[in-house]
Amino acid sequence: MVREDEVADILTGALLDVLRRRQPAVAERLTEARAPDVGSRHEGLRYLQSVGVWFQLQAIADEQRAMRARRERESDGGRDTLEGSFARALARAAAAGVPAERVEALIRRARVEPVITAHPTETKRVTVLEIHRRIYRHLVGLETDRWTPGERRRLFDTVRNEIDLLYLTGEIRLTKPGVAEEAAWGRYFFEETLYDCAPEVLRNLEEALSRHYPERRWQVPAVLRFGSWIGGDRDGNPFVTTEITCETLRHNRIAALSHYRGRLERLLKTVSVVDHTVALGPGFRGALDRALAESGQGDEIAARNPREVFRQFGVCLLAKVEASMSAERSPPGPAYRAAEELAADLESMEAGLEEADCAALAAEWVTPLRRAVEIFGFRTASLDIRENASVIRACLEEIRRSRPGREGAGLGAWILDELRRPQAALPAFEGLSEGASRTLGLFQALRRESAGLDEEAIGAFIVSMTRSAEDLLGVYLLAKYAGFFLDPDGREICAARVVPLFETIEDLRAAPRILRELLAIPVVRRSVADQGGVQEVMLGYSDSNKDGGFLTSNWELSRAQSRIEAAAREAGVPVAFFHGRGGSVTRGGLPLGAAIRAQPAGTVEGRFRQTEQGEIVTSKYANRGTASFQLELMAASVLSASLAEEPSAEAEFDEVMEALSGMAYAAYRGLIEHPRLVDYFQAASPVEELVRLKIGSRPARRSGARSLDDLRAIPWVFAWSQNRHLVPGWYGVGSALENLLAVRGEPGLALLRRMLEEHPLFSLIVEEVSKTLILVDLDLARAYAGLLPDQAARDEIFALVEAEYERTRAQILRVTGRARLEEPYETFHRRVEIRLPLLASVGRQQVELIRRFRARKAGSNDVQDDLVPLLVSINCVAAGLGWT
Repeated sequence: MVREDEVADILTGALLDVLRRRQPAVAERLTEARAPDVGSRHEGLRYLQSVGVWFQLQAIADEQRAMRARRERESDGGRDTLEGSFARALARAAAAGVPAERVEALIRRARVEPVITAHPTETKRVTVLEIHRRIYRHLVGLETDRWTPGERRRLFDTVRNEIDLLYLTGEIRLTKPGVAEEAAWGRYFFEETLYDCAPEVLRNLEEALSRHYPERRWQVPAVLRFGSWIGGDRDGNPFVTTEITCETLRHNRIAALSHYRGRLERLLKTVSVVDHTVALGPGFRGALDRALAESGQGDEIAARNPREVFRQFGVCLLAKVEASMSAERSPPGPAYRAAEELAADLESMEAGLEEADCAALAAEWVTPLRRAVEIFGFRTASLDIRENASVIRACLEEIRRSRPGREGAGLGAWILDELRRPQAALPAFEGLSEGASRTLGLFQALRRESAGLDEEAIGAFIVSMTRSAEDLLGVYLLAKYAGFFLDPDGREICAARVVPLFETIEDLRAAPRILRELLAIPVVRRSVADQGGVQEVMLGYSDSNKDGGFLTSNWELSRAQSRIEAAAREAGVPVAFFHGRGGSVTRGGLPLGAAIRAQPAGTVEGRFRQTEQGEIVTSKYANRGTASFQLELMAASVLSASLAEEPSAEAEFDEVMEALSGMAYAAYRGLIEHPRLVDYFQAASPVEELVRLKIGSRPARRSGARSLDDLRAIPWVFAWSQNRHLVPGWYGVGSALENLLAVRGEPGLALLRRMLEEHPLFSLIVEEVSKTLILVDLDLARAYAGLLPDQAARDEIFALVEAEYERTRAQILRVTGRARLEEPYETFHRRVEIRLPLLASVGRQQVELIRRFRARKAGSNDVQDDLVPLLVSINCVAAGLGWT
């Protein structure tokens, strides 16, 4: 058996074996973390490529170690001791005296939904992901001690060959991926892991409920669902066309049905029970007779499977699934109109097997498929549609101008007037611009497509940069014009689920007022009631962080949730939050369990949606064991947060957080509003070169302007991580703590230390700032700063960064009482520490590559030669830090 601490060494050794055969000089440099001279183009590129592969292998080893540690903890102490499990959450609830009735009510209303997004799309190609997965599976195989020495040697050889293949496989995208390619990338994770893992997670929940609340018979509903933005996120991405969106919906449907077809085919090969060996109940007999009669081929099916009643029933189900996959509106043969019909048939098969004393066979072969159907429906994931509020407004302004005499006092008043007005027929609008026609055409096309889709196939209509209630009412009106209302007059109930997205600090502060205004509109209240009675609100982590810095963003997000929940409660409408998190800490990518625990009291209540972006999708869902754990962690954390007793409010804690937030905001804005900061950021980071990295289909800027306001939050964070400043993850925190303690002295320090123990959000902020500071490399950052020709501006801005870094480091140590930042994070630090020398080596090389690339004349033959190693270096740093 391979020991836990051997895994990384095995992978490193195999990589060095490959390099010694193919690139001996590079192998030596890799062991010494010594980059070649930037002028040695071939060797430099091979070095960067090798470092990138080494970082990827370390990530695989980290994942395998974490999974192995979880298994060992479960083996030693049982699932009740495993943090992040349903068993642990329910053991605590039962011990705290939480009654079964409360748990049951929570389970009935719970909905936990990861939402796969494509910005940024994972930099690694699917081919590379598949190699990673094979290496991971071979490592799992090496954990066992059943192999002979020869078999074990062949396994090691296989791992080395996979690493050789990984080294020889090009990772850099030569062309920018299209949206359809991104959508296929997203479906890959469903097909490889999620279709199978999600039902297992529900089984774990049911088993934990039965063990800790045995007085009840539990049948768990599909508390897990999945969403996607890939193919529906139009905000600033002109490549997401209406045709692409409709095509994505159809492919998502076919993917789910194809999975069910494959599972049914395997089921038919297995469940060979004959009726004379068991006692069949009348319920299943009746269901079988109806299925055979409906098939139109009952005699033939029975003759092919004589007396094998469950096979006969399965054949009927399989035929209906295949008919449902037909592109025709009227498919040949009977088809399922909805996923609920297939789930009901599978439930009939389960009940029949249970009546025949074959409950274990039902649980093994039928229940997972029925649960999959309940989770994924005929859609795989609900496709959210996102558009910017300015696009919606522009479209409606054109429509208003095209209808003389009905302009109203203003756009908002006109929208309300149009919503109240009866609509005898769907209107036609002449002379609209291409942009307005495209926006209205999306609603019209989706209305046509929805007739043949799962009722949850189209998710929410998300309005980014929501600034007013009229931004949302505009979507209601476009939905009305397209026929998305359920009543003939188009005045009562809108079928579209409209969700505001609040992103900047200013928008978060305005959100409660906007929600009050929205929920005061009768058509909105009726529509929300028809859609389940819960108004969803999305919160943007990336833009709020870019706008206000890490501490302020997190506090404003927390405060906004409390105030939004209070406003919704006043209106008598429950609210559910959709968290728009990214992968890095600066974009909301906090440790999941801790992040959910830190949500304000009363804002979870069993409902939780969260975006899963780019490389985070890969790290969570590429392998089955990790995928199952991550899904259970999310759902169990939501369960725990919802069942926990609300902490007593500490007004003084909130006062301190408000003060810290204000001071951190002032310090952060002082940096990013510096008149030369744009010049510094663009020169001292590879932000301008990032657009050449073929990461995703979406442009890096919302328009062609070269300003920080126009730059998307993703390249903002990406670039600061590449140059190892990591400014968005800590800047301003030191000033805030220093100023607060200067005023409050030792009593203030005692209060902050009490907050570390009792205020989950403050504790989480301090923890994540500490970890981020460990990753900052000021020596390397100074080298990047040297790329700015203006020495005065360079020195001034770098001095601000350096001073705030030292201040933040000192204040974090003072508040925590630690001697070192790394003290409580030894596992994290060990994982990072082995990467730091190579990260520094790549960073120094990247600085020189940027300098040389920018010095080339545009159109020079050497430009492309310099670009490839530069892009590889960007990938290297991203892989080493663990996020793009």
